[in-house]
Amino acid sequence: MKKKSKLMYIKSNYMLYLFILPAVTLVLIFNYLPMYGVLIAFKDYSVRDGILGSDWVGFEHFRSFLSSPNFLKIFMNTIKLSVYDLLIGFPIPVILALMLNQIRRASVKKNIQLIIYAPHFISTVVIAGMLYIFLSPAGPLNALITPITGNPILFMSRPEYFRTIFIASGIWQGAGFSSIVYVAALSNVDPQLHDAATIDGASLLQRIWHIDFQVLKPIMAVLFILAIGGIMGVGFEKAYLLQTDMNIPTSEIIDTYVYKRGLLAGDWSFGAAVGLFNTVIGLVLLVITNTVVKKLNGETLF
Repeated sequence: MKKKSKLMYIKSNYMLYLFILPAVTLVLIFNYLPMYGVLIAFKDYSVRDGILGSDWVGFEHFRSFLSSPNFLKIFMNTIKLSVYDLLIGFPIPVILALMLNQIRRASVKKNIQLIIYAPHFISTVVIAGMLYIFLSPAGPLNALITPITGNPILFMSRPEYFRTIFIASGIWQGAGFSSIVYVAALSNVDPQLHDAATIDGASLLQRIWHIDFQVLKPIMAVLFILAIGGIMGVGFEKAYLLQTDMNIPTSEIIDTYVYKRGLLAGDWSFGAAVGLFNTVIGLVLLVITNTVVKKLNGETLF
């Protein structure tokens, strides 16, 4: 009976399924079919022999990567950059949304939103170019620092500055746009709750904590789980564009290593193995975080 009822539902709502058919088709073609190529991570891939014709090597490429002298440095660079970015960057969109929610004049609020959303639409290549100009020895920042220090600081060449530059520029570019979800959630808060809390003597911070923040908690939990799942995907484009020969000790991450070894050096199988390793770590972190958040907060992604 259940099977018949499902078939009847599908038949009566076939137009809805036709609407989602293009999206499902795109996902199958561009997300699932390419998974077939993961096989080259376990083979000594040869373009002449193809994926099926290449020799199996098992986990040889994974062992080669894990035993390489650069593995620990590259892995720790990726983890540090991701964790610092998450710890510093995740709360800022929430804070921005809470601050925007306190602005009562609609015109002022719209102008501020326009300013903080705009950097999101700037290309990563342009952002990298701006950073090179602003932080160059003859750039505006060194123009302020040089009279004090006596010498310009080579920000883009010194490894100790890379993480700060990468994370700070990422927050500037994406925090405003990321706050849209939280601003939308806060727009549904009943103003009468704030009025009642004010009458009861609650301060502004108390109202934000006990009303606004409680509304944002479920959304924050889901977005935090997604952020943990993508913790190994730092962002290849900007990391590679900001990378120089001098800051390699801190700027070389798994994504840039895969690009150099897999594409530039033509070692397709090794690059695929490293990329698969990166993906599996992210998947494991996603499942663990989802389980922990579900037990602590009751919210879950799946």
